[in-house]
Amino acid sequence: MTRFRTTVVALVGGALLLGPGATAQDEETEAVTSAPDEVAGMPTPDLDEEQRYIVTFQEGSSAAQSARGRGQALARVARETGVRIDALRAMSPAVQVIEAEPGLTEQGARRLVRALESRPDVEHVDRDIRLTAAWTPNDPDYRTQWHYQNTTGGIRLPQAWDNTRGEGVMVSVLDSGLTSHPDLDGNVVAGYDFVDANLSRDGDGWDPNPRDEGDWCEAPSSWHGTHVAGTVAAVTDNGTGVAGVAPRAGLQPVRVLGACGGYLSDIAAAVRWAAGAQVNGAPTNTTPADVINMSLGGSSDSCPPAMQAAIDVAVGRGATVVVAAGNDGTEASTSVPANCANVVTVAASTSSGSRAGFSNYGRVVDVTAPGSSILSTSNTGSTVPAQPGYAWMGGTSMAAPHVAGLAALMLQLDPSLTPAQVEGHLKAGARVMPGSCTGGCGAGLVDAQATVGRLLAGTPDPEVGYDGDGYGDVLMRRSNGDLMMFSG
Repeated sequence: MTRFRTTVVALVGGALLLGPGATAQDEETEAVTSAPDEVAGMPTPDLDEEQRYIVTFQEGSSAAQSARGRGQALARVARETGVRIDALRAMSPAVQVIEAEPGLTEQGARRLVRALESRPDVEHVDRDIRLTAAWTPNDPDYRTQWHYQNTTGGIRLPQAWDNTRGEGVMVSVLDSGLTSHPDLDGNVVAGYDFVDANLSRDGDGWDPNPRDEGDWCEAPSSWHGTHVAGTVAAVTDNGTGVAGVAPRAGLQPVRVLGACGGYLSDIAAAVRWAAGAQVNGAPTNTTPADVINMSLGGSSDSCPPAMQAAIDVAVGRGATVVVAAGNDGTEASTSVPANCANVVTVAASTSSGSRAGFSNYGRVVDVTAPGSSILSTSNTGSTVPAQPGYAWMGGTSMAAPHVAGLAALMLQLDPSLTPAQVEGHLKAGARVMPGSCTGGCGAGLVDAQATVGRLLAGTPDPEVGYDGDGYGDVLMRRSNGDLMMFSG
């Protein structure tokens, strides 16, 4: 910005510029007149370079009574600190907005503030920060997605969106595949089909096409993978349909469920592939997952070694594995992969913040998320794919993608987070269940605002350790201040 300077014996136009080597007396200042900004080609303001402050002078002081008094006070501070100061405008006779020289170091800024606050005629100094509009998606059905916004049972997502939307993070959805959908297609990357030929309905076995061919068995197709993917990362603010938790994350469809389900061996192979590990019979995944979501389960008293080994490979390669606790209303320790180690096991809650009656519970549960009456992307076909649509569904399958999406929001802010650190922050940021939970809901209801706030504040990473029983234990302080031990 071009500036024209004229030396005068008064504060002119509310502007002051003094600094190292200035020879003006206290009553003399240098006026600064700004040329009009050129609209075309103007650079984007660098918020990190801005050093604006609001200086409030004591009522009755000479600085609070006249522009001349304010100029003299600021001139002294400029000479004492060696910092050039622009007096931008007076908000009132006692309040002056100033701007320090561009590129001022953090040390220089602290020196300036200390010098101002130490003056007997200064009441206080505030940083003149920039505020922005809180982002609200324009998706017409967003207002009905209570699970994001509801202050009681929702995950308090809008407050987190002002800081992160999952950009640059890849989430693999191991499920029934995807159908084409305008609320998903923009975020989808190439995936793979790991459904055995006996269950595939596409006429072959493993192949590069993860399209959901329909999973009907005795009931209509669920379009389960399409629904889960929409919760993770539906394209948002596009004037269409619904919003996703991490609307700028990548979605990688990995088809593992076909007609009436999928085989454990295929799902274990898919876990490895999603994380970028070598899998015989499949090409290497060139866009490996940062987060893997498995909204699926089966009965097993313990985690099968093949599944545990695959999860360990994925976690070892840096992928956070999020799984559903199961929908039998019983101990989640009897459901696989919920009972595997090194995963984030998610129970389901209602809009009142209570555990949903169908949700599994217990010691292996890490956190809880909304899973009752969840609106997301779907398809109108009764058996084979037809037209894109939307549907309400319930289950821990619907809860897990809320957590997978939140993990993506966290990883945009800090890509260096390990899976154990992601899990630790999820637990530490969770809030006490607003309603009731019998049997154990882990650390509580996930809270996007609190969890993202921890990262923005630079809160130390919680330590997640293992005591030999297969489940991670972590001692941490939750968002409500309680210090507790959680297992899962």
